[in-house]
Amino acid sequence: MSIGSKNLAPVELDKIEDSVLIEELKKAKEELFNLRFQSATGQLESHGRLRAVKRDIARIYTIIRERELGIRAVPAVAAKPATKAKKADAAEAPAATEEA
Repeated sequence: MSIGSKNLAPVELDKIEDSVLIEELKKAKEELFNLRFQSATGQLESHGRLRAVKRDIARIYTIIRERELGIRAVPAVAAKPATKAKKADAAEAPAATEEA
């Protein structure tokens, strides 16, 4: 039994692009802040959620650091659409200049 979000398993994090991973990190940090605030005011119902969010944050930091060190590969799926987008942008750029 793993503690944490089901969508933030290390296998799922491997498929996520860096920019999306950073957004997930921001969301998790914001949730942790809100949970700590609720805990301090006595409104927190699920204390286990604090632990789960902390672990999610640690998982995200681990994935980011492993990618920096080259231990874990950056998702290849994210690289392919980027090249297609560049081709599409290049095709649209001359059309935009013709209209102006």
